[in-house]
Amino acid sequence: MNNLVKNELTKIFKKKSIYIILLVTLAFVILSNCIYKYFYNNTSYTYYSDGYIQYAKEAINNLDPNKPSDTKMYIEYKTVVDVSDIMKQYNSDDWQIQIISSTIESYINERNTYLYGAEKNEEQANKINEQINNLLNRLKNDDWKYFANEELQKSEEKLKKLEEEKNTTEDKQRLEEIKSEMKTAEIDVEVAKYRVEENIKYGNDFMNNALANYQEQSYIIAQTETSDKKLTYQEEKNYKTSIKEKEISKYIIENHVDINKGNDLRGILSRFFNEFGLFIIVISVMIAGTIVSEEFNKGTIKLLLIKPHSRTKILLSKFITVLIMIAFSIVAILGMELIVGGIIFGLDSLSIPILEYNYNTNVLQELNIFVYLGIQIISQLPIIILLATLSFALSTIFTNSPVAIVIPLLGYMGTTIINQLAIQYNIGFLKYFVTLNWDFSQYLFGSMPLMEGLTPIFSLFICIIYFFIMIIPTFIIFKKKNIKNI
Repeated sequence: MNNLVKNELTKIFKKKSIYIILLVTLAFVILSNCIYKYFYNNTSYTYYSDGYIQYAKEAINNLDPNKPSDTKMYIEYKTVVDVSDIMKQYNSDDWQIQIISSTIESYINERNTYLYGAEKNEEQANKINEQINNLLNRLKNDDWKYFANEELQKSEEKLKKLEEEKNTTEDKQRLEEIKSEMKTAEIDVEVAKYRVEENIKYGNDFMNNALANYQEQSYIIAQTETSDKKLTYQEEKNYKTSIKEKEISKYIIENHVDINKGNDLRGILSRFFNEFGLFIIVISVMIAGTIVSEEFNKGTIKLLLIKPHSRTKILLSKFITVLIMIAFSIVAILGMELIVGGIIFGLDSLSIPILEYNYNTNVLQELNIFVYLGIQIISQLPIIILLATLSFALSTIFTNSPVAIVIPLLGYMGTTIINQLAIQYNIGFLKYFVTLNWDFSQYLFGSMPLMEGLTPIFSLFICIIYFFIMIIPTFIIFKKKNIKNI
C-alpha cells in the first residue's frame, strides 16, 4: 500500500497543473495581504460630503430667511455650512469631529433658529453663541474629558429623574415604560463611566467602536430579557450572539486590546478557511477528480491493474492519496500565509489571543491563534473531505474529469442558497441534507447550530451516511469495470 501511495504522489507532483494552481494561490495570498495592509479599514470619517456642502451654500444664496416658506430650509442649510466650517479646522479622524456632529451641531441649529426663525430672539441667540464658543474652546484645548464628564452627568441626572418618577407614579403602564427607560439609562451611565474611567477619547478607533458595540448589544440584551414574548429559534440565537459581542467588547474596553482587528496576520489567520478555503477545495477536487479518470483516458489503467494488487487496494491507495493532498494543500496555503503575512505585517499580532464565548460555561475564553486555527480547520474538514469524495466517486464512475471537477464545485457554490432557504423558511426535511451538517464550526463553544434540531451527533451521522453513499458504489463499480476496450 505504501508503494502505491508513493507512486500516486509522485505522479501528482510531476504534473504542471499542481504547481500552476499553487502559484495562483500564492499570488492570491500576496494580493489579499496587500489589500488588507494598504486598503482595508483605511477610511476616514466624513459627516458632510463636499458636494452636499456646496449644494447647501448655493441653496442659502437662493433662499430668503425672511420669507416664511424659505425659513426652515434656510436654517437647515445654514447649519450645514456653519458646522462644516468648524469641521474644516480638524482632520477627519480627530475626536473633535464626533463632538461637533453629536453636540455642537444642535446648538448651532438652535442659534440659527433664534436668528432666522419665525420667532427671532437675538438675546437668546447670543447666549447660545456664548455656549458654542465655550465648547469650541474646549475642542481647541483638546479637553475631551469635559464632554465625557458632561455626558456622564446628563446620563446620571436622567436616571435619577426616572427613579423619582417611578416612586411617584401609580399608573401600571407608565411604570412599565419607566422601567424600560431606566434600563436604557443605566446602560448609558455605565458606558459613560467606561469612557471616563478607561480614558477613551472620542473618535473612530477600536476603543470607541467597542464602546458603541457594548452599548448597542446591552440595549438588545435588556430589551430581550424584559420582553414577555417567547423567543423564536433565530431570536434566541441573536440574543446569544449579543451576549458574546457584549463580552468581547467589554474585554477590549478593559484591556485596551484590538481583538477585532482584521487587517493583520492574526486577523487573516483567524478567518483562514473563509479567506482561502476555496483554494483548498479547488486543489482537493482537481486531484480527486482526475486521479482515476486520467488513468482511463490515457489508457494507463491497464498497466496499473496488471500489478499484483487487488482493484480495491489500488483504488484505496488513490483515495488515501487524495486525503494526503488535502492535508498538503492546507499546510501549503497556511505556510504561504505565514510567510507572506509575516513579511507584510510582521509576527507581533500572533501574541494577541483569540476570544470565544463559551455558551456552555458562560465564560469568555482566550485561545492561542494556532490552537484556534487548528480547531477551525478540523471543524471544516468534513466539507473538504465530502466534496473530494464526491469528485473521486464521479471520476471513478464516469471516468470524466470535467464532470468530476465541475459538479462538486457548483454544488459547493450552491450550498449557501440551500442553507438560506432551509433557515429562512424553516424547511425541516432539509436538515437531512449534507450542506447543513458538514460545517461543524456551528457547534463550537456551545453555539446554536444553523437550524433547530441539529446536533453534533446528528450531523456526524449524516456526514458518515453521505460519505458511504458515495464511496461504497465507487469501489463496487471500479471492481466490475470492464477495461478490455480501453
